[in-house]
Amino acid sequence: MIGILSFLGFTILVAVIAYVATRSTDEKSSDGYFLGGRSLTAGVIAGSLLLTNLSTEQIVGLNGSAYKDGLSVMAWETLAAMAMVVTAIYLLPRYLKGGLTTVPQFLASRFDTSTKTITSVLFLTGYVVVLLPVILYSGSVAISGMFDVPGLLNVSDGTALVICIWGIGIIGSIYAVFGGLKAVAVSDSINAVGLIIGGILIPVFGLMAIGDGSVLSGLDILMEANPERFDSTGEPGQEVPFSTIFTGMMLVQLFYWGTNQQIIQRALGAKNLAEGQKGLLLAAFLKILGPLILVLPGMIAYHYFNGGLESSDLAYPELVRAVLPKPMVGFFAAVLFGAILSSFNSVLNSSVTLFGIDIYKQHINPSAPEQTIVKYGKIFGVCLALAAMFIAPLIADAGSLFNYLQKINGIYSIPIFTIIAIGYLTKRVPAIAAKIGIVSGSVLYIISEFLVSPSLREKAVETAKASGVTDADALRLVEADAYPHYLHIMAILFVANMIIMLIIGKFFPREKPFELEYTKQVSIEPFKYVKQVGLLISLIVIGIYIYFAK
Repeated sequence: MIGILSFLGFTILVAVIAYVATRSTDEKSSDGYFLGGRSLTAGVIAGSLLLTNLSTEQIVGLNGSAYKDGLSVMAWETLAAMAMVVTAIYLLPRYLKGGLTTVPQFLASRFDTSTKTITSVLFLTGYVVVLLPVILYSGSVAISGMFDVPGLLNVSDGTALVICIWGIGIIGSIYAVFGGLKAVAVSDSINAVGLIIGGILIPVFGLMAIGDGSVLSGLDILMEANPERFDSTGEPGQEVPFSTIFTGMMLVQLFYWGTNQQIIQRALGAKNLAEGQKGLLLAAFLKILGPLILVLPGMIAYHYFNGGLESSDLAYPELVRAVLPKPMVGFFAAVLFGAILSSFNSVLNSSVTLFGIDIYKQHINPSAPEQTIVKYGKIFGVCLALAAMFIAPLIADAGSLFNYLQKINGIYSIPIFTIIAIGYLTKRVPAIAAKIGIVSGSVLYIISEFLVSPSLREKAVETAKASGVTDADALRLVEADAYPHYLHIMAILFVANMIIMLIIGKFFPREKPFELEYTKQVSIEPFKYVKQVGLLISLIVIGIYIYFAK
């Protein structure tokens, strides 16, 4: 009961603070609703960015990956810092110079309106079919397990899951649809503090459990027992082979932190370029510490349970249940709930923004006043949330949620990043090249990863079994060698699409070279030390990899 009361108290407190902060925004302005009135400071941006990326599909999924493969999966966190540096130095100045509200708006000015619309539709499709349901499902599994909802309500596991999905979905919708970006960003910043505290406590108590009350002794025992698992360089057959960090991994990171509307919208709401850059750099520093929350607990769980869990996805919740003092479970559940809401409502708010500005105003009612745009954006957000709540229970058999999410996102992430890169790096590549790039990138990736790859891998495993290979690790290597890793495929298609677009631009260039105009909506005076701080962050990341390389 104490845990439930602390959970409710913390959640209500955050909601009230977010509501009060939202009152300072001009609600009659669509800019105030979608971008927080372009008033977000560095601290709010950093906290919001941090928590937006931390949800149960990350916390549970990535720790599950660490349970299986060890330290090598930290690439999903540490390399994000370098991607955020690139965004702060090269992308954000261009976004704010053009006065962008959404990333597809740049594509409209660089190519044409139909390119922008196609991109917005791809974003929205990915959000409603993949990202929102995964967030709802994984979050519901965590909350249901921590509070034993089936026992508490005397219902089946499936019914408890549906109740949690709809509860999270409704509360998240209220935050995002009726509060706007400022409510989301403020609540994220508060929850980020709690999540960092709670997240660090899990490995602390875990190491104490291993080390008989001593954190340092626990760490020594963990490293001595399985030194091979403290290797930053992943092996073939693991989720993140070392070679992939030089190919598709960096492309995924650059797309996510530099062009994904869900993420970059935080920085687009900055009061000026300097604040936006400082927010991104502060978040990058915090991401370097991410493995303490998202990787180390999974490695502790492997040692604590002697690698005997039925599923790697159980590593984090089982460790929390085993080592966290009972009175603290409510607090940790509250901040975890905040992380779930953060990811859900940030995606939903971005979806509302994309629909309201890039679709409704552009194609449905071009003369609509700002109040009408916000109104129909909210209606669309409610419909989107309802669709996600209905879809979420259907993905229970999707397997590893983290891998599933990353692989599915490749359908639209790399094609979109390709045309954005070409848009900024060239001036005469025409709109038809962008359309071909998006379509070919998506279609070829689908064929590769969901038709060719499964067929070849299955045949390779069957052949190996027929020849007498039965060891699980050996079969995993056979499967990995049968077809390139999906991150390598992303890189191959990225290069192929760029070549196709450049060839089209060579023979069918646009009549006038593209020039990005300064709209003067915000100051684009950069942070004085942005390059020096960015270099320091990059050197720290490289140093971490060198230190842990075996």
